[in-house]
Amino acid sequence: MMHIRVIGICLAAVFLAAAHVFPTPAKAADETFVFTAIPDQDESRLRTRFEKVATYLSAELGVPVEYVPVKSYAAAVTAFRNDQVQLAWFGGLSGVQARGLVDGSQALAQGAEDLEFVTYFIAHHSTGLNETDAFPKDMAGKTFTFGSKGSTSGRLMPEFHIRNQFGKSPDEVFSRVGFSGDHSKTIALVQSGAFEVGALSFAVWESELKAGKIDPDKVSVIWRTPTYPDYQWSIRGDVNSRFGPEFMDKVRTALLEMDDPVLLESFPRSSFIPATNDHYAPIVKVGKDIGLLD
Repeated sequence: MMHIRVIGICLAAVFLAAAHVFPTPAKAADETFVFTAIPDQDESRLRTRFEKVATYLSAELGVPVEYVPVKSYAAAVTAFRNDQVQLAWFGGLSGVQARGLVDGSQALAQGAEDLEFVTYFIAHHSTGLNETDAFPKDMAGKTFTFGSKGSTSGRLMPEFHIRNQFGKSPDEVFSRVGFSGDHSKTIALVQSGAFEVGALSFAVWESELKAGKIDPDKVSVIWRTPTYPDYQWSIRGDVNSRFGPEFMDKVRTALLEMDDPVLLESFPRSSFIPATNDHYAPIVKVGKDIGLLD
């Protein structure tokens, strides 16, 4: 009996030790739900606004929620594909790319303004270009900057219109073509005269104009594109298996019910409305037409 008791004590000790080495998997409620956002503005501004969103979502979903910044649009797509994040605030193009890499992924919500988004073409006043209803073909031969290479409003849609109007690639139309990396930098580059013309999100332009960060004596809007669908929240297709039944629906509801004016103003959006993958069919078509999507 003594031998059996000693063996039992030894086995118990082994199991306890193993429990420290191989801890019991955390319950879904203890797992952190992680999200990111495309870096369409400077990082400090993004961190301020999305950390507030993380606090809101954590309270609504009942799980820890963390925002992690990324350095590029491509990095946001990669983080989504690799399950480093389960939710992301994407542009139209990056959302299509990301959802195509993860089975079952869904667009959940978009800003009320995102269903009919617009790109602004802007020019330094030294160009002599003024706002026009017609596409500004007089910008040919000047220097031009897009935003990020993966941006819908800062690259996909402006390149589509440039190719459509000139029948040539941007490199053939302009004397020099650049990629600023984000919409705020596009404004800064054109306002400084480093580039003569650029294209960017109307929402960022209007926000920075309101904030007094744009000098209208140096830079102005010269053309506004027709509308198209753009930004949206997209979620991985496997979240229900990780965070519990109907978790995807809970996230959708939390986003649609986000009504705090401070949170909404930081996007800036007036509200969030339902979105589906089908809303972004026009983005898929344009992306394929100009070779940015397979």
